[in-house]
Amino acid sequence: MANIRDLKKDINYVLGEIIEMAMDWEKANPDGDKSKSAAIVDEAIATFDVFSARIYQKDIKDKRAHYRSLVNDLEAKGNELLAKLNTL
Repeated sequence: MANIRDLKKDINYVLGEIIEMAMDWEKANPDGDKSKSAAIVDEAIATFDVFSARIYQKDIKDKRAHYRSLVNDLEAKGNELLAKLNTL
């Protein structure tokens, strides 16, 4: 990660792609259970809010470790949401 701006772009990209994939699944499966895909979208939006709040924390002692943990958490949460999408 080069800077905070890139981290914010990564968060937007990862979670935006997950939301888009859920919407595409709904379009491809009009008879499918849309409540499950809607729950994934809601979870992605809630995750975005959590990560946005974590980016702007002020009482950070080790900024490098904090942002590195954000990147690792984003990767883990993105993989978790993708796994949920794949089970639909």
